[in-house]
Amino acid sequence: MNNETMILEGIKVLDVASFIAGPVATTVMADFGAKVIKLEPPAGDGYRKLTELAGMPEAEEPYHMLVDNRSKRGLCLDLTMEAGREVLHCLVKDTDVLVTNYMPEVREKLGLRYEDLAAVNPRLIYGSMSAYGEAGPEAGQTGFDTTAYWARSGLMDLVRPDPDGNPARSMPGQGDHPTGLALFSAILLALLRRERTGKGSMVHSSLLANGYWANAYMAQAALCGAAVPLRPRRELAVNALSNYYKSKDGRWLMLTAANEGKEWTRLPAALGRHDLMEDPRFATLETRQENAEALTAILDEVIGGQDVDYWRNAFREHRVTAGFVSRTEDIYGDEQAIQSGAVVPGAVAGLGANYIIDSPLWVEGSPKQAPLPAPEQGEHTLEILVEAGYDEAGIANLRAHGAFGSDF
Repeated sequence: MNNETMILEGIKVLDVASFIAGPVATTVMADFGAKVIKLEPPAGDGYRKLTELAGMPEAEEPYHMLVDNRSKRGLCLDLTMEAGREVLHCLVKDTDVLVTNYMPEVREKLGLRYEDLAAVNPRLIYGSMSAYGEAGPEAGQTGFDTTAYWARSGLMDLVRPDPDGNPARSMPGQGDHPTGLALFSAILLALLRRERTGKGSMVHSSLLANGYWANAYMAQAALCGAAVPLRPRRELAVNALSNYYKSKDGRWLMLTAANEGKEWTRLPAALGRHDLMEDPRFATLETRQENAEALTAILDEVIGGQDVDYWRNAFREHRVTAGFVSRTEDIYGDEQAIQSGAVVPGAVAGLGANYIIDSPLWVEGSPKQAPLPAPEQGEHTLEILVEAGYDEAGIANLRAHGAFGSDF
């Protein structure tokens, strides 16, 4: 890390959100130096227990909290109690950004709406995350990335192995993480606007909007009146040069010929099949598409004759665009991920991993915060209250009036 101040140093953030999409917006802010407080109710963020569900990876450390809530401090408040809301308003007076994904009726009950908090701090940037948006017949409906981002956007229907296959399920957080970055971007725009005008504002994003953005190529085609085709079976692909193939050792690779004319001049040499260049069935783009099934069968046979490392070297040598289908565990020791900064060492020992997934954006010349532990529920409550001006008697009074729940 260099000696330059982090971009968001001095920015104070209240994360009053749960699960992933809302909290990761503030996690990225913490990565760039913001001071983030994660406010949880006495019952805690339900996300803490997600890894207890059947089928989730098992590890000694809470890996999900580390990636999505690192470098924050923890505060426990019961916002159903007047004393809890008193503390919230005290903190909001000196807060730059507040993020929440609570349901509209819950925000109203807790005094957590934008209009409630803007009255306390007109310069506040209020980030609202929702499943389906701020308006419309489904505004206020519950949803997760599996439902509002993945299923609703058409991605779940389109990303299946063939027309007869079942719709494909998404991975945990697959839509939440990019959606959180969208909210992060909106917050930064609002901070810039505030710098110019002095005014706070409400910004928002939704899983639905980001799902359609992820599927924008096909969704816009549908909006323009096109029929959106499902992918054929792999063996019947309409373009053999944009297809996936299995190597001798059982690993898969993906050819992607966005510029097919250029890629075709390189592929036969990489395959050791110069004769394909002379085959009239594959002489032009049109004939290659007409004979895509035959070319796919040839590529199946050739690629299936060598291990994946052979093809990795051959395609690199001949500058053929190919992706090698990794298993998630391959990230361990991935030098490209390490050297490019996709994963970074933690700031302290004992995080449970040598490397942590970093937020995927950088500003050259400006440092980022090396990951610190995610807070335990309410871990820094007393520390935060003292900083806010509460003395021992004041904290005791808050406790007596239920500000922290019954177990604090």
